[in-house]
Amino acid sequence: MGSTFASVLAASFLLFAALPGCAQQAGASPAPRTPSPPDPVLVPRPPANAPKPSPIAAEGRIHLDVAVTDATGNPVTGLQPWDFTLLDNNQPRKILSFRSFDGIAVKPDPPVEAILLIDTANLSFQQVAFVRSELRKFLLRKGGHLAHPVSLFLFSDAGLRVQPRPSTDGNALAGVLDPIQGGIRTIDSAQAGEGLLERFQLSIRELAYIAQNMTKKPGRKLLIWAGPGWPLLDSANFTSTEKDQHRYFDAIVSLSRDLRESRIVLDSVSPADATSSGTNNLTYQSYLKGVTSASRADSGNLSLKVLAIQSGGLVLGPDNDLVGQIDRCIAGADAFYRISFDPPHAGHGDEYHDLRVEIDKPGLTARTRSGYYNQP
Repeated sequence: MGSTFASVLAASFLLFAALPGCAQQAGASPAPRTPSPPDPVLVPRPPANAPKPSPIAAEGRIHLDVAVTDATGNPVTGLQPWDFTLLDNNQPRKILSFRSFDGIAVKPDPPVEAILLIDTANLSFQQVAFVRSELRKFLLRKGGHLAHPVSLFLFSDAGLRVQPRPSTDGNALAGVLDPIQGGIRTIDSAQAGEGLLERFQLSIRELAYIAQNMTKKPGRKLLIWAGPGWPLLDSANFTSTEKDQHRYFDAIVSLSRDLRESRIVLDSVSPADATSSGTNNLTYQSYLKGVTSASRADSGNLSLKVLAIQSGGLVLGPDNDLVGQIDRCIAGADAFYRISFDPPHAGHGDEYHDLRVEIDKPGLTARTRSGYYNQP
């Protein structure tokens, strides 16, 4: 599988390295002359005590990508800094920098990347085949010409395999997608709840790996996770110890930081009848509130849908229109706002702060990260 990703893309694309060069005229160069001092008359000087231009405010330590939509879900562009109010623990926080992208006149550079992840570790054999078919439809529309660079990730019991370089060639990507097959989940062979626990741990570990590595890559990314997500471990068979809670809290803090710093918006899409022990209902909604300490941490705070909403992403499905779900995630991807601010002084490590962005216009909704962990 790993060689398929590399071989298909290598056959479709070539990398060109620009070699440095210099132009040189033929013949001997004249002897260099000592330049004459500049004429002081031609050098404008400000009058005495002239006011200096106001320096541009330095960018804040925390940056946020903010997507603004109207009542029908369409992206809203053309807003100004004074239309935004940033609330940090319900207290107004000064916006230090502001950038607006509309995807037409002003486009983000680098362009927004869409990452399509197939979660075969938490999908059944039949669902893997359906998801692959829907992704193929998405890639081959419009002759395979994609509006955004797309990468394909495959997550299975064996771990994560990634496409090394995003592409706008849907035909080449479909060739990478074709060999992906569903299979019997080997983790499910574990007895009792051990299989659920192992899938939970593997899923969180691979998501953390993606977030950490994407911090090195510039630009905004849409990580579209195709699958129901991992088990919530919310049944009576699972009892969290104090040690477990500290591990959950450490994972929550690091994922919150890495997803924000890597500029990842996590979206959850799933086919109809996608079931994975507690992930196909609304149980996750009771875990949406930010976790303030290890004593309040639970495995449910690390569910796919919770992390998606907290990243400013969408939770869609389950239904059979997976192409439509992906379209909704990508719609208006290039139309967003980027703001920054300085957090207040933290009283202790991993101090949770609730975040909210409000728009001073009726009927508009802003989606961005719902919180962050402040450090002394």
